[in-house]
Amino acid sequence: MEIDAETRVQERPGDHQDALRLWLRLLTCSTMIESEIRTRLRARFDVTLPRFDLLAQLDKMPAGMTLGELSKRMMVSNGNITGLVETLVAQGLVLREAHASDRRATVVRLSAAGRDSFAAMAGEHGDWIGELFAVLEPGELGLMMKLLGRMKASVRQATAKE
Repeated sequence: MEIDAETRVQERPGDHQDALRLWLRLLTCSTMIESEIRTRLRARFDVTLPRFDLLAQLDKMPAGMTLGELSKRMMVSNGNITGLVETLVAQGLVLREAHASDRRATVVRLSAAGRDSFAAMAGEHGDWIGELFAVLEPGELGLMMKLLGRMKASVRQATAKE
C-alpha cells in the first residue's frame, strides 16, 4: 500500500518535510530571480551580476572600501574581488587608491562614470524586481518580509550555537 505525503508527515513529524519543501521553494525562487536579473544586466548593460553587486557595495560607501572589506561584504574571496576590481578599473568605473594609513591596503571607490553608470543600472534593476514581484499585493510583501525576517533570526540563532 502506498502512503501519501500527508500521511508520511503525520507519522514522522520530526522529518521536517514542510521545512525542506519551504527551503526548496525559496531556493527555486531565488535561482529564478537571479537568473533573470543576470540575463537582463548582461543584455541591457553588458555587466555581470558580480560586477553589479560590487558597484552596489561601493555606491553605499562613497569614500570607498578596502579589498578586504569588499570581500567580507560580498562573501567572496579576495582573489575574486581583485579580478572584479581590475575589470571595473579598466572600464573606468572604479578608482583604486593607496590607503591613507595602511600602505599595504588599497581603497577602491566609484569614479564619476561609475556613479552615473550604476545609477542607471540600479534604477532599471529596481524596476525589474518590481516587475517580477508585481503579482504580490503590498500586504503580502509586508507579510513575507516579516516571516523571512523571523526565518533569518532563526537561522542566526541556530548557527550561533555551532
